[in-house]
Amino acid sequence: MVEMNETANILNNATDRSLIILDEIGRGTSTYDGLSIAWAVVEHLHGTGDAGPRTLFATHYQELTQLEKHLPRMRNFSVAVKEWNDEIVFVRRVVPGAADRSYGIQVARLAGLPITVIDRAKTILAKLECDDADVTLPSPAPSARPKKKITVAPEDDSQLSLL
Repeated sequence: MVEMNETANILNNATDRSLIILDEIGRGTSTYDGLSIAWAVVEHLHGTGDAGPRTLFATHYQELTQLEKHLPRMRNFSVAVKEWNDEIVFVRRVVPGAADRSYGIQVARLAGLPITVIDRAKTILAKLECDDADVTLPSPAPSARPKKKITVAPEDDSQLSLL
């Protein structure tokens, strides 16, 4: 809600002389809701005339990069990345054009997520990228099963009998 309030304030008060910096609009909701909101915000800020506010809009929605073909004043830029042996290095240079792919799993590794999580994410990503919605869940390890049946004892209601 805070993000939407701030975005509303920006959109309702922006002028052709404004500089607007937006980061990941729509990230706090479902994928399609977030994408739809971000898309509409880009269109609103671009407007239909020859002028509008200068805007920097950071997003992970790859679909938004296609708007450059339809909005004459829009330009895509990305941070240059070098890849080597499934590792990435951010070159710290902004270059024209959209990112050629996502580096989320590599960033997760750089952030220190456990290798088991990284490997599982790679497996799930490979399935999703080939439109295979059949991602199997691993069976629980024998040690993960409870060794004995757990029961919940009824509450002590002796206090209620006093009333």
